[in-house]
Amino acid sequence: MAYRVVLDADVLFPASLRDTLLRLAEIELFDPLWSERILDEVKRNVIERRDDIDEDQMDRMAAAMNGAFENAMVDERAITALEGGMENDPKDRHVLAAAVAARASGIVTTNVRDFPDEACEPYGITVTTADEFLCVLFDMDPEAACSSMIRQAGALQNPPHTVGDVLDHLERVGAIEFARRVRDGLA
Repeated sequence: MAYRVVLDADVLFPASLRDTLLRLAEIELFDPLWSERILDEVKRNVIERRDDIDEDQMDRMAAAMNGAFENAMVDERAITALEGGMENDPKDRHVLAAAVAARASGIVTTNVRDFPDEACEPYGITVTTADEFLCVLFDMDPEAACSSMIRQAGALQNPPHTVGDVLDHLERVGAIEFARRVRDGLA
């Protein structure tokens, strides 16, 4: 069985990181999970920060994600039922509640400090950064990870991207060690 992890909004916000994570999920290195609130936060933040992207585009992105990963959406009622008992940062209690409700093994986030061990350990939830998580996936299957990065670069046509370009983007959003491992794996 693959890892079941909740992807927090902050790792779904950068397009290059979102694409990388979802492509690795597509080849079944892990099962991605999210909630309506997580996707709403992604949509809201992208629209606020990008003048060239509107609500319709973000709705299509969320629909495509949900269509590609039919079991990724965690039931909002289950999240709400658990949320009040979570003891992590109040603004991220819904994320931990989603992980518990979905019986996930982890949460991938840049806000690790919002999920202290004492709040997550009782539920068996491990919290990692995207870079740490991507490195775990790389170590599971380096060849598949490198092939996925080649396909990701090949899919980016407007403008065209090389694998190096994609890895440069990933480094800028914090996936430095993963990018290094892929570069080494492709060398």
